[in-house]
Order: sequence, then structure tokens, then C-alpha cells
Amino acid sequence: MKNKWLQITLSVLSLALAVALVVYLPQIVHALTGKPVSWREIGAVFGTLSPGVVALMAVTWLLSLLAYTFVLTGSLPGLGRLQALTLNAAGSAVSNLLPFGGAAGVALTFAMARSWGFANRSIVVMTLVSGIWNTLFRFVLPAVGIVALLLAGRVPDPKVAQAGWAGAGSILVLCAVVAAALYWDRAAALLGRGLDGLARLVRLRVRPSDALDRLRADTAGIVHTRWPGLSLGMVFFLGLQWAIMVVCMRATGAYPGLAESIAVFALSRVLTTALVTPSGAGIMEGGVVALLIVFGVDAPQATATALLFGFWTYTVEIPFGGLALGAWALLRRRNGRGAATEPPSAISKATQ
Repeated sequence: MKNKWLQITLSVLSLALAVALVVYLPQIVHALTGKPVSWREIGAVFGTLSPGVVALMAVTWLLSLLAYTFVLTGSLPGLGRLQALTLNAAGSAVSNLLPFGGAAGVALTFAMARSWGFANRSIVVMTLVSGIWNTLFRFVLPAVGIVALLLAGRVPDPKVAQAGWAGAGSILVLCAVVAAALYWDRAAALLGRGLDGLARLVRLRVRPSDALDRLRADTAGIVHTRWPGLSLGMVFFLGLQWAIMVVCMRATGAYPGLAESIAVFALSRVLTTALVTPSGAGIMEGGVVALLIVFGVDAPQATATALLFGFWTYTVEIPFGGLALGAWALLRRRNGRGAATEPPSAISKATQ
């Protein structure tokens, strides 16, 4: 009971902090950048949005959700496209409401997938594989943002540019090593020995190679056969989310350029991992505004862009996920009633 009330208290405080960060976003922007901005100015930018632009944002958002279904169907054979969309929507709604919503989202995923007849083992593998692919691509994003800025010449200092290339290269090499270890036995053995050596160096009593072996044993079948579809699903999902940001930038007059938009998007996805608020709400918006202003965007347009993008990648997923969860619960209840009222003879025939 104490843990339950503690979780509720932390959730309420986290949500309250997220709301406060958004409400006081103009003051936060002024403190971070020295640029004054008011809600009246932000509202004036919102007033310039046309219904066609809003419809384009909505369509792009829906396409991004559909793209992610390929990640879920690829990691759980037999899962339907509509089922994957329901899983993603409901899980996102839970994660967006709770500061540590990942665990609750996994529990909900288990309940929904089991109701569709999937075994626990298959659901565990899906959770592991989809989590690995999300993590890998979120690691790659900062490197992509850095490379985009370097290629566009947005880093004039040669020393900073060299550090940027080194940092981006290191991130990409790290992700390549992890991906290779998941796929090839020899790479896994080399990485395992390296991790074990590092553990001995810091005097840990665990063997990371054992955990890596268990992870590979659990996910090998899916990774070896379905990695292209999983990767393409993540590429299109993130690409469409970037497209949402570009549409928001264009609509508010805050588009800073191709390379800059990629860098801002990469930063936004990194900031969503901040655990102090659900999905980094409020923190993500502040970071996006600050970087856009660095790229020369006026504060009202930058703030409006961040809020719009936060709406399409966070806020709207809560009611949408609630509808998906409600539809699943209703159908499950209806199916349960149907099974309960079915004549015993029909049930026995159906199971033969």
C-alpha cells in the first residue's frame, strides 16, 4: 500500500511539474536565452495555422504510428497491424501519464497480448527486441544530428568540428558493435570478454557476458530473420516524426534549414528520456526552443514550434491511447460474454 501511494504521489508531482514547465515556458525561455516571449505572441503564431496544415500534421502523425507497427509485428510474429497499433497507442498513453511509465506499459502489453492468445515467452521476446531497436536508434540520432550540422558547416570552429566528428563516430561505432554482437557469435564473444574485463576493473561481482548470452538466446530467432523489417520500421517512424517537426517549423515560420531541423529533432528525442517528467514533457519543449533560438529563430516562432511538436508526439497520444485501450477492454468483455453464453456443444466442437 505504501508503494502504491508513493507511486501515485510521484506520478502526480511529475505531471504537475510537466504542466508547470509548459505553463511557465515563456519565462524559462527568457531565462535560458535572454529572449522575451509571451503567450500572446505564441497565440498569434498559432492563429496563423490553416486547417490544411493541421490536417497535414494529423496525417503525418498517423503515418508515423502505422510505421511503428512494423517494429511490433516484426518482433512478435502473428501480431496483426491493428493489434500493433492498439498496443502502441495504449502503451504510449500509459508512458505519457507516468514518470516511470515503462513498467506499467510493459504490464499492459502483456495483458493485451495474452488476451489475443500470445504466449508469455513470445511477449517477452517482443518487449526485448522492440526495446533494443528503440534504444539503438535513439543512440544513433545524436550522431546523425551532429553529422548533419558538420556537413552543413554550422560548426565553424575547427577544434569543435573535430570533436564533433570524433563524438559522432564513437557513437556510431558503439551502436555497430552492439548490433554486431546481437547478430554474430564471434562479435558477441569479443564484446562479452571486453565487458567482463571492464567489470573486473571496477571490481563488480557480475559477469556482463552472461547477461549478453541470455539476451542473445532470447532474441536470436527474431534478430537473425527480421532485422531488416525492424530497422526499416524504426527509420520510417523516426523519419515521419522528423517530418512532423518540419511541418510545425514551416507552419510557424521557424524552419532553420535541413541540417538544423535534424539536429533539433535529434535533441528532442534525447530529451524525451528525461525521467523527471513523463516522456520528458516540458523539458523537451524547453530544449527545442533554446536550440532553435541558437539557430536564429525568433522566440515566439520557436516556442510555438516546440509546443506544436510536443502536442503531436506526446499530448495527443494520451486520448488516442485511451480510446484504443477502451476499445480493447470493451471487445474483450464482449468476447468474454459471448464465450460464457455459448452452448457447451458449440464450445466442445470448436475446441476439437
